[in-house]
Amino acid sequence: MKSLVRALAALAALLPFTAAVGQDDAVIRAKAEACAACHGPNGNSQNPAFPILTGQSWRYIYIELKDYKEGRRSDPAMSPVAADLSREDMIALGNFFAAQKPLPVAFKADGAKVEAGRKVSDAVLCPMCHLGGFVGQNEIPRIAGQYPQYITKQLQDFKARRRTNDAGNMTSVAGTLSDDDIENLAQYIANLN
Repeated sequence: MKSLVRALAALAALLPFTAAVGQDDAVIRAKAEACAACHGPNGNSQNPAFPILTGQSWRYIYIELKDYKEGRRSDPAMSPVAADLSREDMIALGNFFAAQKPLPVAFKADGAKVEAGRKVSDAVLCPMCHLGGFVGQNEIPRIAGQYPQYITKQLQDFKARRRTNDAGNMTSVAGTLSDDDIENLAQYIANLN
């Protein structure tokens, strides 16, 4: 019985409902507006250096913010922002961005690189975690439609172990990729919507 109670308590702690964290829409929207300076209106980044937050699962956003707050991930802009967020803030922001609709990024894909990237993706089994169409799931991000520059940087950071908050999965995969593989994957993934 105690294990059932613990399991139910853990499940309740993960509920993605903003009402469960006690924040109203106006408060959440105001907090999300602060993110727009880098991540764009409603999380649709207009700068290839910053990821698109719309369409991510609430759990992924929550975990990344928590990783910034707790030092498992570091960025000169994000680390100080996350340091001031409560658990409830992080969950509410995750819910807010998960409910927004991603817009396509403006870039012209190179057809040959897209096809080469598809082959690399199949060879290293990217869809196993990121799912078909790269829509993500739970703690695994949606990467379809991200800017190719952002994808390239993240893969290079995983490969060089500058980013390690992935339990070793992405560092292992990225370690097998050449620079051409990374460029082709970025073109392929950015081309997906």
